[in-house]
Amino acid sequence: MARKQLTDVACSIARATDVFGDAWTALIMRDVLLGCTRFDDLAQDLGISRKVLAARLNRLVDEDVLRRVRYQDSPPRHDYQPTEKGRELCAVLLALMAWGDRWYGGQDGPPLLIRHLDCGERTTAVSACAHCGGELTSENTNHEPGPGGRAGPGTLVLAPLIEARFTGGESAREAGGDRA
Repeated sequence: MARKQLTDVACSIARATDVFGDAWTALIMRDVLLGCTRFDDLAQDLGISRKVLAARLNRLVDEDVLRRVRYQDSPPRHDYQPTEKGRELCAVLLALMAWGDRWYGGQDGPPLLIRHLDCGERTTAVSACAHCGGELTSENTNHEPGPGGRAGPGTLVLAPLIEARFTGGESAREAGGDRA
């Protein structure tokens, strides 16, 4: 059975996870961003089937997250290098890593430490406001409808709920819209 595509959902999280949402893709990007860029090395490191790896790499190339760079002609061999779009996934992976370290780090502690080269200190990823630098959390943020937002598949309940919160109206649940 084919997986449902999320490209038409009016949600940036849905669209991003449509490309990046499976574990193999996240681990491939982890490896590539850490310097493991060759097909055979990726297959060996991840223990992934060559068929699955090829499919994920092709999708990442098609989505302009990675680019193939030939390093050998006979037989043809390629490195997989992150594009700007791919390099920006570093922040996502660092945030996921920080969450994983906190909740699943185990008794031995985190398997990898991060050092910020600009200041030389060990650090962890935080989501921060682009204006004041304050940490962003679910408790101190609010969501407002954006220009590309709409109610549709994947946002049938959520879009009206966000709109109601933004305009001060009652939510679909308060208006008797909850069918549960």
